[in-house]
Amino acid sequence: MTQERRGWKEALLVYRQRPVLSMLFLGFSAGLPFYLVFQTLSAWLRQEGIERATIGMLAWVGLVYTLKFLWSPIVDRFRLPLLHGWLGKRRSWMLLAQIGIGLGLLNLAGSAPATGVTQVAVGALFLAFCSATQDIAIDAWRIESASLDQQGAMVAAYQLGYRVALITGGAGALGIAQGYGWATSYTVMATLAGIGIVTTFLVHEPVIPAKQAATDQEARVVAWLAARPHWPQPLRNFGASFIGAVICPFTDYFSRYGLRVALVTLLLISTYRLTEFTMGSMANPFYIDHGYSLGQIAAIVKAIGLPVSMAGVIAAGFIIAKAGLRFALFLGSILIALSNLGFALLATTGAPLLLGLGLINALDMLAQGVHGTALIAFLSGLTSARYTATQYALFSSLYAIFGKLLEGTSGFVVDAIGYPAFFTYTASLSIPGLLLLAWLARRGLLDRHGKIAARDGG
Repeated sequence: MTQERRGWKEALLVYRQRPVLSMLFLGFSAGLPFYLVFQTLSAWLRQEGIERATIGMLAWVGLVYTLKFLWSPIVDRFRLPLLHGWLGKRRSWMLLAQIGIGLGLLNLAGSAPATGVTQVAVGALFLAFCSATQDIAIDAWRIESASLDQQGAMVAAYQLGYRVALITGGAGALGIAQGYGWATSYTVMATLAGIGIVTTFLVHEPVIPAKQAATDQEARVVAWLAARPHWPQPLRNFGASFIGAVICPFTDYFSRYGLRVALVTLLLISTYRLTEFTMGSMANPFYIDHGYSLGQIAAIVKAIGLPVSMAGVIAAGFIIAKAGLRFALFLGSILIALSNLGFALLATTGAPLLLGLGLINALDMLAQGVHGTALIAFLSGLTSARYTATQYALFSSLYAIFGKLLEGTSGFVVDAIGYPAFFTYTASLSIPGLLLLAWLARRGLLDRHGKIAARDGG
């Protein structure tokens, strides 16, 4: 009994460690703005009579998340005045972004969509920018604050906090809006942004070992400087920083995996969550158009969504530990497709069925728990410790970019073909990711633990 029980006990005790516990609250801080920019905001706009096509196009605000790799080198390298000396690199960027999130939510609380959506769009854009910047800093802090064998627990804790935040920003915000109005709802959400701020003050800045100087990639910087000895020093410094912060992270990734495998992996990342993102902005408009009240949506999602979502995250952790990350990646993709087919079935009913809403939400939350946890664990394994923030931001940007582009057209698609066909279409978007997973697995390029074969490993 002994060895197996000790193994389970040691696996569970990792959740008591401070960095892992901190990820619960940082995950909450990361997840809070997400629905408030997209799904919850879409319910508000639809209730105000805004057209579905306009609501769908506002999802393009989410392209900010997909472009965060453009400024991730700044977050990775630039030291914020005053804040850096006080909090360190990762925590200073986290704090700045979290303050921006609180202010962005207060700005949305004071907007009036019925008089025009311009202010709402600009406010949502600012909020998405601050949220994406926080994601860059938190992801880098997570990867740098724990050893590789702790990363599974860190991801699971992050996902649990994130899912609680999604329910809070979804069902919680809808419930408050039902009783007290949208301005009060978003004001309350703004105060909850303080959870992330308090956590940032309480956590420790990660201690990073000195980077190895004589690597092939950093040699690019040395060579670039050596070829330009007579350039003005400010230009030499800027060029060296740009190559080290932007060029080296990209060349490092392709040199480790080779061009073909690296490109296929990037294509997998960019298609894996097409289903989840494309249907996102239309979920709440569908509920409202189908006759559900805000109170019913909040009650069902809150009562069923939170525990099932947590169960999905926990289940993902066990699946990854026992069956491997590769199996979890396949399972998550299949479940998310099935949940969308469930939405298509619900859309064919003539009346708003609470039981149907509950069952479909349960399946969807379970699917998202497995789907999201598996993907984050997969992306973390691809990231080099030398370029944490930049590479992870690139990967996490890619998994959303095509989905967000398609999400922006979702309102037009619903208007053209109706909800049942729309959700069938979003379910079919899981097929490319499944085919790419199968391609990598059959060629022995994706092992049981979700590791992509490096170039020197075949």
